[in-house]
Amino acid sequence: MTTLANLCILAACALPVICGGIAKSPGFGKRRRDGGYDNHDPRAWLAKQTGRSARANAAQANGFEALPLFIAGVLVAQQAQAPQATVDALAAAFVAARVGYIACYLTDRALARSIVWSVGVGLSVALFFV
Repeated sequence: MTTLANLCILAACALPVICGGIAKSPGFGKRRRDGGYDNHDPRAWLAKQTGRSARANAAQANGFEALPLFIAGVLVAQQAQAPQATVDALAAAFVAARVGYIACYLTDRALARSIVWSVGVGLSVALFFV
């Protein structure tokens, strides 16, 4: 059965991939020898980036780090037969928090980013207790 919470798992999995694309996008269209994106050694290329690209790459890494707790929370809540509307609301709020987190990271708003990150973690933990 497809639920909003299950779709939110898919959306949450897509967010780090989108961040990866944002991190790499300044290098597209340039030759590798001119500092363009290096698909032969993408991690080394990303490690050399600064500014928005570096922040997008960090948001990508954090997105992958946030996934296990969120996915486990959704699965535990559904396995415990928590009210699906509550699970859906918490999952949607988590995805919204992650989008806000990415926006804060890309625009270099560190305090806001930390607050939004805390909200996301809180939502993931809340899924275990509904």
